[in-house]
Amino acid sequence: MSGPTDEDLAPGWFTDSGSAPVRAFTERVTAGRADPVARAVALFDAVRDEIWYDPFCVVTDPAAFRASRVAEQPNNWCVPKAVLLTAAARAAGIPARLGFADVRNHLNTPRLRARMGGADLFVWHGYTALWLDGQWVKATPAFNAELCARFGVDPIAFDGRTDALMHAYDGAGERYMSYEHDRGTFHDLPLDDVVGTFREHYPEGMFQGGEPSGRDAFTR
Repeated sequence: MSGPTDEDLAPGWFTDSGSAPVRAFTERVTAGRADPVARAVALFDAVRDEIWYDPFCVVTDPAAFRASRVAEQPNNWCVPKAVLLTAAARAAGIPARLGFADVRNHLNTPRLRARMGGADLFVWHGYTALWLDGQWVKATPAFNAELCARFGVDPIAFDGRTDALMHAYDGAGERYMSYEHDRGTFHDLPLDDVVGTFREHYPEGMFQGGEPSGRDAFTR
């Protein structure tokens, strides 16, 4: 990727870094931290663990993907969490872009596999690319630490200097995640493309709302 531009610090409609909820989230999490790397790590840890991963709350309402909405929710899935991390990084003065890749999950649960129509390929998995110390580093804040513990996988740790992406193997040495296709980085969320690809790969039930969700959603 090329170096950052002014756009990488500018708000988007989804990455609404100037909104009051995103600014409040960013200021709370980065308080007392002046170094950009320390601020980025704190933001990553907060998005990863304060917002629990819930793959059963996938909706098509654009407002649900705005960082200002995500910042006030207790659980969400990888794309909205990446949107929030990107917006919060910009609010903290760190150039950031939304990134996406197709990821194959070798430890899918029966309930989630059923929702996905038997598929194990997660299209448009979200991550954030941050410009720190003169380089882009990628970080995916999707899986909270307690969820990782349930699956026997170390939580993804971010040091602000190296990529923090999905583990290839779990704690027992079994195949866990594999990156199949990189979709690149974006200033803002290409929601129409995301939803369109979801409809190509998954049944319409993938978008059903109203199902109970929360801190046990993934493992029920």
